[in-house]
Amino acid sequence: MTKFHFLLVSVLLVLCHVSMAMAETKETNQRKTYIVHMAKSDMPASFEHHSHWYDSSLRSVSDSAEMLYIYNNVIHGFSTSLTAEEAQSLEGQPGVLSVLPEVKYELHTTRTPAFLGLDKANQLLIESTAGASDVIVGVLDTGVWPESKSFDDTGFGPVPSSWNGTCEEGTNFTASNCNRKLIGARYFAKGYETTLGPIDVTRESKSPRDDDGHGTHTATTAAGSVVEGASLFGYAQGTARGMAPRARVAIYKVCWLGGCFSTDILMAMDKAIDDNVNVLSMSLGGGMSDYYKDSVAIGAFAAMEKGILVSCSAGNAGPSPYSLSNLAPWITTVGAGTIDRDFPAYVTLGNGQNYSGVSLFRGNALPGSLLPIIYAGNASNATNGNLCMMDTLIPEKVAGKIVLCDRGVSARVQKGAVVKAAGGVGMVLTNTAANGEELVADAHLLPATTVGQKSGEAIRKYLFSDPNPTATVVFEGTKVGIEPSPVVAAFSSRGPNSITPEILKPDIIAPGVNILAGWSGEVGPTGLSIDGRRVTFNIISGTSMSCPHVSGLAALLKAAHPEWSPAAIRSALMTTAYTSYKNGQSIRDVATGKPSTPLDHGSGHVDPVSALYPGLVYDLTVNDYLGFLCALKYTGAQISGLARRKFTCDPSKKYSVGDLNYPSFAVNFQSSGPTVVKYSRTLTNVGSAGTYKVSIKTETQAVKISVEPETLSFSQVNEKKGCTVTFTAVGSLPSDSNSFGRLEWSDGKHIVGSPIAFSWKIMENKQQHRERKPENEEKGKYEGLPVNDSPYIQYKDLEDYKQQGYGTQGHLQPKPGRAGGSTDAPTLSGGSVNSQAEVPAADAISRIGIP
Repeated sequence: MTKFHFLLVSVLLVLCHVSMAMAETKETNQRKTYIVHMAKSDMPASFEHHSHWYDSSLRSVSDSAEMLYIYNNVIHGFSTSLTAEEAQSLEGQPGVLSVLPEVKYELHTTRTPAFLGLDKANQLLIESTAGASDVIVGVLDTGVWPESKSFDDTGFGPVPSSWNGTCEEGTNFTASNCNRKLIGARYFAKGYETTLGPIDVTRESKSPRDDDGHGTHTATTAAGSVVEGASLFGYAQGTARGMAPRARVAIYKVCWLGGCFSTDILMAMDKAIDDNVNVLSMSLGGGMSDYYKDSVAIGAFAAMEKGILVSCSAGNAGPSPYSLSNLAPWITTVGAGTIDRDFPAYVTLGNGQNYSGVSLFRGNALPGSLLPIIYAGNASNATNGNLCMMDTLIPEKVAGKIVLCDRGVSARVQKGAVVKAAGGVGMVLTNTAANGEELVADAHLLPATTVGQKSGEAIRKYLFSDPNPTATVVFEGTKVGIEPSPVVAAFSSRGPNSITPEILKPDIIAPGVNILAGWSGEVGPTGLSIDGRRVTFNIISGTSMSCPHVSGLAALLKAAHPEWSPAAIRSALMTTAYTSYKNGQSIRDVATGKPSTPLDHGSGHVDPVSALYPGLVYDLTVNDYLGFLCALKYTGAQISGLARRKFTCDPSKKYSVGDLNYPSFAVNFQSSGPTVVKYSRTLTNVGSAGTYKVSIKTETQAVKISVEPETLSFSQVNEKKGCTVTFTAVGSLPSDSNSFGRLEWSDGKHIVGSPIAFSWKIMENKQQHRERKPENEEKGKYEGLPVNDSPYIQYKDLEDYKQQGYGTQGHLQPKPGRAGGSTDAPTLSGGSVNSQAEVPAADAISRIGIP
């Protein structure tokens, strides 16, 4: 037995030694990526070009290795894949300074490039690099802060020869403020001044300069240059860059302290078309009106004809249905979702309970010991004192305490200013039912955090049950890897489409919550007049932030596929979007805690890497859109107003709204309508030859779906094939409900997906759609104002607008605490913006900014 044990141990030792030797051999032979730094001045004279020398040096140690990149600016050298032995050998070659193994860095920044897959070695950035600097992104907004590092033009070549624009001068802005990155800037104020009087240049610059921050934020999100060390007070620390960092930027300032007016917007779009921009990014929106009355839709139609993709915000009136803006089918309508980054700040109560919130506060933290906490409603004699409105808190009851405030009506950050002015030392801001569990971070002026509705109710219950309640707030900085993500933001506006229910909107969602991007040096991160802090980057939320993400991604696709039309680019983004997480579960809606639907997320969350090679696209021409207008029974005059030409619908032709070659389907069954609905579609091959088979998924048994033909074969690029999709209502129809499905074409390599939305509750009188108000606006009234969940002060009409603090010329005469900041309103969406107002009169259009 002893000999057996000895033999067994010997065998095990031998096997262990062999295993270790094999592991060492495997480790030695395993290839890794290395960056090779070369002394370019040491290049032997026998080489005509440094790339030849690099290749020769590499061949001296490996016959199979290839250079991945050749660097000429950041370093002199190249990157390649080598074994450890080969790397060591190369380091001994003449002229080689060092051979360094590649290091994986985690980005702690706008983070959306990594979240969208743009920081992997993906083909989209590679394919778009060559033409990206010739692509011009035009941004209609509040202007630009040209000193931002995000407009650094280092490494940019000459301005594209296609550019026809200019750099207009004005107050605090000269032509020298433009460069090879920021190639143009204009401003438009005649419409504004006609309605509200001359701009007060002591309060804002009558020039392209951004005194607000919103425009700089959206422009740098779309196409900002790479900036290392970006953050807001240390939050989201990392390298910031726009979606298309090599694209050029052209700025069109159309929004002022009093709002954005359609006359100015139309002129800006007119000039942008003249200037030859390739993409127009517009984080603004108005009411719901027919397309021939909608200034943005009219301007966008002309832009589409010139091959310009127009990307617009969906609005921040969610989660109410029928709350979308920018519904025209030639506009790409973008909703908002979250990313996997958060800024946790926890509330610890005296009973030992902890509740998670979010905050961007940076300053002196609260003492380590627990402090008294009081509910604002118990520290005020005012109606709705729980909202922490200006001059509503009783200082004697608030001094030295943390105050629990309810969200709504006034700006979130302004509530903190009210608490601070009354002597409070901290704030816990709690969501109400209108906001649910959605958490939006703010750069508060005092130690403060925002918690969800459920946590707020629990904290309030504790305050009411404990005679001496105490609490503190602990700030945890930046966290990434948050799951699930994305989720649809509660504020993101929702369908159905109130103008043409047969067109599913929004088209897509993109990152729009807690987004880091460039900021104006003229205003603090909250936008409040009392906020003296100045930052170069800010973190804000809204569909104003998601829109420029798609604008920048469209610029990348335009660079990679310059021959693609705006409709083809949008189709690629829509049909490759994803609607579920890696575990197979559907993207969630933070407003309900349940799976989101196409009425919330459209085609899904943008996936730019997949969009590069979509396989097939649903393309559209100007004539297709004209046929769509005929189907709407627009008159010749109405169509001419959009198309800028005489056009007569063919009386012998049968037009159908549902036949517009859109990448999604919205089918509306009505009690008095047909039970069979047929939509025609045409698909264009933009990939290799292949055969695509169709598959259908649906959650309802009330509708039978068939596609004819079920197979489409393509032999060449740009080949087109048509199909008919038939929707047949089976049996009794569900009442007052929606249901959803999905149609996919696949050749085994590509999946060309389209959402389907069935509705049995669309109101038959379309005028009712247009006049319908978001539900939360109806139930959120307070002294004549809707629940303010945006960065803009709300006004009922122009007279009310003036009475709330504007003089006879409409200039803001600031009252204490009147600034806008990161606020809370269902009819607008966008970012932290100072003292902005929605002005329904004179066809004013408000920027889409956030709750």
